[in-house]
Amino acid sequence: MRVIRKELHFSTKGEIDLVDITYEVEKFVAESGIANGQVLIFVPGATGAIIAIEHEEGLLEDFKRWLREVIPKERHYLHNRFDDNAHSHLRATLLGPSLVFPIIDGELMRGTWQQIFFVELDTRPRRRRVILQAIGE
Repeated sequence: MRVIRKELHFSTKGEIDLVDITYEVEKFVAESGIANGQVLIFVPGATGAIIAIEHEEGLLEDFKRWLREVIPKERHYLHNRFDDNAHSHLRATLLGPSLVFPIIDGELMRGTWQQIFFVELDTRPRRRRVILQAIGE
């Protein structure tokens, strides 16, 4: 079994910025030499998330609206005594910091309409890091 790792680095625009990283993940898998296994996509940080969703503008706007409705920024949160981003942490907890996809015959397996996005949930633009780790043979 082999383990291959790479880091993606990019800047975000701030709250609920969606960054499509599908191409970078597919390229990493293709270059990894792993024929069969899995790839982990992970964001180290408490206010970012990784999701799989169709890259269709209407759906992406629906997703943003849903996040704002489910965990509104304006609610009273105890964490805001220290930092004004409790809603960012809660949204990240709801979505999760990682996804795992299978690698079969050297290709990333995903649905036709299933793209991979980093979701910026913090209140300001950030410089972000996403870790890709392929494991297999």
